[in-house]
Amino acid sequence: MPEPIPFKTEGPQPLMREIPPGEPYPVHALGPLLAAVEAVQDISQAPAAIAAQSALSIAALAVQGFADVEILGGGTAPCSLFCLTIAESGERKSTCDRLLMAGIREHEAREAVTYREAFREYEVVAEIWQGKRKRLMSEAAGADPGKALKAQADLQNLGPGPVEPLKPNLTFQEPTIEGLFKFYQAGRPSVGLFTDEGGSFIGGHGMNTDNRLKTIAGYSSLWNGDKLTRMRAGDGTSDYPGRRLSMHVMVQPIIAHPFLADPLAAGQGFLARFLITEPPSAIGTRLRRGHDAGSRLNLDAFTARLAQILAIPMPTGDTERELRPVTLPLSARARDLLWRFYEETELAQAQGGALEQIRSYGSKAAEQAARIAGVLTLWTDLDTQEVAPEAMTWGIELARFYLGEARRLAEAGAISEETNRAEMLRRWLLDSWPHQDVTPSEILNRGPNSIRDRARLSKPLMQLVLNGWLMPLPEGEVIRGAARKEAYRIVRAGHAF
Repeated sequence: MPEPIPFKTEGPQPLMREIPPGEPYPVHALGPLLAAVEAVQDISQAPAAIAAQSALSIAALAVQGFADVEILGGGTAPCSLFCLTIAESGERKSTCDRLLMAGIREHEAREAVTYREAFREYEVVAEIWQGKRKRLMSEAAGADPGKALKAQADLQNLGPGPVEPLKPNLTFQEPTIEGLFKFYQAGRPSVGLFTDEGGSFIGGHGMNTDNRLKTIAGYSSLWNGDKLTRMRAGDGTSDYPGRRLSMHVMVQPIIAHPFLADPLAAGQGFLARFLITEPPSAIGTRLRRGHDAGSRLNLDAFTARLAQILAIPMPTGDTERELRPVTLPLSARARDLLWRFYEETELAQAQGGALEQIRSYGSKAAEQAARIAGVLTLWTDLDTQEVAPEAMTWGIELARFYLGEARRLAEAGAISEETNRAEMLRRWLLDSWPHQDVTPSEILNRGPNSIRDRARLSKPLMQLVLNGWLMPLPEGEVIRGAARKEAYRIVRAGHAF
């Protein structure tokens, strides 16, 4: 006889250590974005950090095409930001994004009208050009030597074909790297990836086993400001210089925590390129009716500034699809402040230091501070001559906050995949399953998608039994009118066996 599975008799035990709460988001360090963030927080009653992440990433999208900010060591970095916000469903992530993205959506709608008109003209001109080229090619290959020579000369004078107008899209929700490459061929050189359903990005086609390395490498190159190179069998190599991407991915903890533990994403430094936060939940506290009258005015001011920036042509070279951003230098005092912050984070990465376990984040912290300072500076004035000390102080304070979040969330990322599945199953049983008992077949048919596989279900079931959330029932127990070979009684916190 096999030994019975042991289970807790003193009541269910937590599957995971509770992550300690983080520091309050330093909204005062948002500088010119502060009023808009406070307005969105007032209107939505969402955590301030969610509104802050939306505002920062949208501002970065707006200004990233105009200038690269000076960083330590004599180089420059794009004023692009990758933001990752971890929050439960119902925290009003979509509301924050919708309020702050209004200017983006209005601009896209206006540009779509212009694009449709320009594309109709392009189609006519392109058809005429193709017709001329086809006729000249036929004459150049003909039997009449005189006509052939003239046609060859006319072909050389015909010049390149007309260029399709830029597609009007500013943002995407879940593009693969291949999709992004395709858009960069025909669309704006500065775009944003914004999604409040980050599970489709983290767990989608671009992040599956076959594509993950390519996706991570591609997005990392965009963050760096490197020239993108696409190599395809049969098509050869295509280069995409002068492209920029900012990103805001919002995702639920149950999906985000395994991503934080992904050794490839962490080992390639991909995660360290993100400004990550998981703010305390506001659910259950949002009881205030209405909002301050000035909040709408402040939000309108943000939308107006966004529209103003988007209406200004970005600096480009020979083609409007390739950016040539200017350099935004640091003032002497701003550079000194950044050096001091760099020294602080470098020392903290030593053995036994506060950042030893998150060195990849620590090594990028000074650059993140410079990028944030550049975004806040350009948002205020695109023609500014340098990053002032005040903006650098803001950038450093925000970068220090994100370092604290990375350190705090590192423990969440260390949780095993099996434990995460067990936690997902536990929450589904307690929150969604209507009965006090359950069978494996019912979980496989109606449970969370990620564990609708017998091989994946066994370990989470065992872990819930060992931690006291499930009690095995005797074989033959009648459940919903049928005798069951395997079934479990669900135990809720505060109820011992």
